[in-house]
Amino acid sequence: MLPAVLPAAPLLANNVNKNPTAANEPVVKLFGDGEFYDGLPYLEQLHAANSKQQIKVDRYGSGGAVEELEKKFEAITGKEKAIYMPSGTMANQLAIAMLSGENTKVFVQDTSHVYRDEADAAQSIFNKRLIPLAKNQTFFTADELKKAIENLDNEEVFKSGLGCVSIENPVRRSDGRMIPIDEIKKISEYCHSKNIRLHLDGARIYLASAWSGISIKEYASHFDTVYISLYKYLGASGGAILCGDKLLIEKLPHMIKIHGGNMFGNWLNAAMASYKLDGIEERLQEAIKRSKEIFASLNQIQGIKISPLDNGTNIYSMKFPDGIHGQKFAESLNGYFIRMPRPNENGEAKISVNETLLYREPKYILDAIKDSINKAK
Repeated sequence: MLPAVLPAAPLLANNVNKNPTAANEPVVKLFGDGEFYDGLPYLEQLHAANSKQQIKVDRYGSGGAVEELEKKFEAITGKEKAIYMPSGTMANQLAIAMLSGENTKVFVQDTSHVYRDEADAAQSIFNKRLIPLAKNQTFFTADELKKAIENLDNEEVFKSGLGCVSIENPVRRSDGRMIPIDEIKKISEYCHSKNIRLHLDGARIYLASAWSGISIKEYASHFDTVYISLYKYLGASGGAILCGDKLLIEKLPHMIKIHGGNMFGNWLNAAMASYKLDGIEERLQEAIKRSKEIFASLNQIQGIKISPLDNGTNIYSMKFPDGIHGQKFAESLNGYFIRMPRPNENGEAKISVNETLLYREPKYILDAIKDSINKAK
């Protein structure tokens, strides 16, 4: 049985002609990585969490729900210690800085969040120079990394030293594509043989795990540090967890403080993430199972083709029948409390699988999409 952590709404599965009428009906969202709660729904989820187990407050990240969450992630990742962070950017940047020490050069994927989306923090704050590999690709190979490292002395005038290697998996800018585990193993073996430390930006690592069948602990075992997001699919309004060896993690409270991240209370995010963490793997597997049923049926309709991406996770490519009016399609689906991206000018869209598929039975979702397509022709 799936844990009762989703909105308590009836599964109106069998009669697609009876649209839900309640204003607070949960919405199936075929986009994004999970549910986001705003305002009153967030408080309702916290109330449910508190009913299950009394929420205890932390003070400046110490004790309470924060400590409980950290201990969970220590067990999940197999790392010695975990620490709550106010943001993923801070988790990534502090991990890279601490792993690199005085050395300045850091190899990253060209498409990584660390390189493209963190406001040049590595350079401007931490005096690290990010060196991107695999232009516009999901990942670099072990051979490509080895070649780049071996060429450093030829390419670089200043011998400021290689700090670490950072890898994002799965990669948001590559539509959630993941790195094959065999390549991760090769990279890890090479780096550790050269005493080069490795960081994993695993913000969405639960998606990689769900779609690859590889455990979080297995992924984490190949890296010195791993960051996991608390809001992308764990319901929190923000926050991150960074895991690694005890010696490194115990240095971070001071670093968090001097960079302005030491919040008086973090329990609102920690309690929500901890609540949603219980059963997350089972719920994702059920969402995958339901998506396969829905997509297989839709693929039998002329003009529709839903395909997984190569090395993909929860994002799929969908081809709509010719002549579909995107706005009419969306308006019809809205009546069934279902949202999904509209087709572009080529009749294509990227759709996502997440826990909101559990809000309705597959037949209800399937019939709603069929009906909306017919109305949009």
